[in-house]
Amino acid sequence: MPPHPTTRRPTAPRTPSRLLAPYRRLLAVPGARAFTVGNLLARLPMGMFSVSAVVMIAGTRGSYALAGAVTASGLAATALVAPWTARLVDRYGQARVAVPATLLAALGSLALVLCVRHGAPDWTLFAAYAATATTPNTGGMSRARWNHLLRGDPAALHTANSFEQAADELCFMLGPVLAAFLCGTFFPEAGTLTGVVLLVTGTLLFAAQRATEPPAHPRTPAGSPLRTPGIPALLACCLALGAVFGATEVVTIAFADERGHRTAAGVVLALQAAGSCAAGLAYGTLRPSGPAARRHPWCVAAMTALLTLPLLAAAVLGSLPLLACALLVAGMATAPTMVTTMALVQERTPAARLNEGMSLAVTGLLGGIAAGSAAGGWVAEHLSPATGYAVPLAAAGTALLVSLATRTPAATTAPTNSPAPH
Repeated sequence: MPPHPTTRRPTAPRTPSRLLAPYRRLLAVPGARAFTVGNLLARLPMGMFSVSAVVMIAGTRGSYALAGAVTASGLAATALVAPWTARLVDRYGQARVAVPATLLAALGSLALVLCVRHGAPDWTLFAAYAATATTPNTGGMSRARWNHLLRGDPAALHTANSFEQAADELCFMLGPVLAAFLCGTFFPEAGTLTGVVLLVTGTLLFAAQRATEPPAHPRTPAGSPLRTPGIPALLACCLALGAVFGATEVVTIAFADERGHRTAAGVVLALQAAGSCAAGLAYGTLRPSGPAARRHPWCVAAMTALLTLPLLAAAVLGSLPLLACALLVAGMATAPTMVTTMALVQERTPAARLNEGMSLAVTGLLGGIAAGSAAGGWVAEHLSPATGYAVPLAAAGTALLVSLATRTPAATTAPTNSPAPH
């Protein structure tokens, strides 16, 4: 006999209050709010410095080629230096390394301002901007803190990783807008100087929260994360994902410029980041089933499928407003993919080298961004900007093939960073 309808317990609707409950519990962890505020202040300039440098150098020297070369050299220097900085963080602790590394990077930014302001030779711009490569990966350090505080609680750690990815998207969405506003409203150096103040203030506040800092590992038998099973494949996947981001940015600017709306490119790209930010926050409220290694191919597959929308909007319809909508929707697959990717990095990297492992993932993304920017720019110039959207689609497809090819070994390998059984 079927139960009486009144005996069935109704399902409570997912109200905004309930959706935000996981994040309220996350920020209720002792010390979490303080280091989160400091981390956000320190992370916001990451989206400001390159735009500020381009505006400052191009406006003073009259050469976008020089400005682009200087920022590209800084990106390359960061890709080389960041893993070494992260290794020092793992060995000596976040506060002992992050503060001096940040001060050195701040001096590099101030030196760049002085060199531009006083007409120093071009080579000094490259040298000054290269010094900013010591900027620590604050996002990686924040994830390491969550991993330390929430070990043994995979659901809360999933929410924390989603929160951090949403914070990344928010900073890279607001940073360029803030930089352009400051440089255009006040003076060309205003964006860089404001970024330096935010970076130093945020890092000092973040480093001061010693109670939540993970322990240092001065003598660790753990080898390089590059030798850890599953990590090389993840880095290859990060390289392909970075190519998606780099190509999309360049091709979108070219597409908008072709239609006489170059200034609208920033708004279009901001919509893509907004879609990713919203999806990241929503993804953090879910309780995904199964291991991250099993979810990863599905996330990359969704990202690949949704990236067909910008290609169709540009190549078939040729509409900038429709392209903006397509990028907004396509961006919603970015955060779940990156959250799952970083969760795998955390699982597979030895705890004593966690900052280094996450920094290597960021290095892979940076390398992919550079390669994707070059490939997207070449296709947009020699074929057409609309055809250029095939580049991020191909890059996402490559990431999917890598994820599928390494799915079985990864899923059967015990997480390296899991807590030891009692």
